[in-house]
Amino acid sequence: MSEIEIGRAKRGRRAYSFDDIAIVPSRRTRDPEEVSTTWQIDAYRFDLPIMAAPMDSVMSPETAIALGRYGGLGVLNLEGLWTRYDDPTDQLAEIAALDAGNAVRRMQEMYAEPIRAELITARLRQMREAGVTVAGSLSPQRTKEYAKAVVDAGVDMFVIRGTTVSAEHVSGQSEPLNLKEFIYELDVPVIVGGCATYQAALHLMRTGAAGVLVGFGGGAAHTTRTVLGVAVPMASAVADVAGARRDYMDESGGRYVHVIADGSIGRSGDIAKAIACGADAVMIGSPFARASDAPGRGFHWGNEAHHAQLPRGQRVEMGTVGTLAEILFGPSRVADGTMNLVGALKRAMATTGYTEVKEFQRIEVVVS
Repeated sequence: MSEIEIGRAKRGRRAYSFDDIAIVPSRRTRDPEEVSTTWQIDAYRFDLPIMAAPMDSVMSPETAIALGRYGGLGVLNLEGLWTRYDDPTDQLAEIAALDAGNAVRRMQEMYAEPIRAELITARLRQMREAGVTVAGSLSPQRTKEYAKAVVDAGVDMFVIRGTTVSAEHVSGQSEPLNLKEFIYELDVPVIVGGCATYQAALHLMRTGAAGVLVGFGGGAAHTTRTVLGVAVPMASAVADVAGARRDYMDESGGRYVHVIADGSIGRSGDIAKAIACGADAVMIGSPFARASDAPGRGFHWGNEAHHAQLPRGQRVEMGTVGTLAEILFGPSRVADGTMNLVGALKRAMATTGYTEVKEFQRIEVVVS
């Protein structure tokens, strides 16, 4: 791929965001009612190729259960308020009421409360008793410490999620998490990320992960690009990781690793574009933060927003547009892509003549 000269000592290749590309209609169209949005990873089948990001503003045990019943996968943040407080309702209400000047400092204080293994167990068992697929997320730094509690609680899918996760983390202060060894010894499928390059994704796939999260620095509540200068435009990142998946299939004799776009997906069109670039599913936060029944009460924040030493996020006021069910399935009362996400995806697929998500990955896109 050709590179652009940034200066005499540095070159870089052009990368594209979802806003930079558009989906091209094909010669065939279909009725939206004929479209299937089902997705299967490992032994688990879902009606929707949609995961909810493990963020306290989006996922409580109750909203994870609701999303599971609607056909998606809710991932609970196992380092969040729900595993630090018996009932974090007061803390969530306070975060929504904070003025902008004090939000980061006060959230740092709230999240300084220690994580309790018994609450991890209680929250995951609550989800399991509701009969939905149970997924929980830990950062790479906390995975070794709490993995046993998570697995013993009966988690179906383990998510290891950080700003960026590598298969070769080097630490001079503590023994790093050996992803390949950890995943091999675990009895449940693991989804790991984020990553945003071909080579990093290929290394993560070689660890035995069932899925790879693509993206960092691009979420609505993240300031990683501003604070660290780290970000990769998502259309190029997803396409690069999809290329790694193709090559890993050849290398491994046919083992398929799912590519999950995680970042810069704020509206329904972004979901369609992510799949068009090669994603099998998407992990979204901010669209669900707009649900009237979301725990954030119209506000949205991620784990980076309350980092003790270097916050790389902010509490963002998203407002509310409707219930979780309306955001997923409509009816939509706005024309900006924030409601009826599933209906929009089905219509995009039907308009271009595709009835299956995996087929839709082959659709033509253009730089717009």
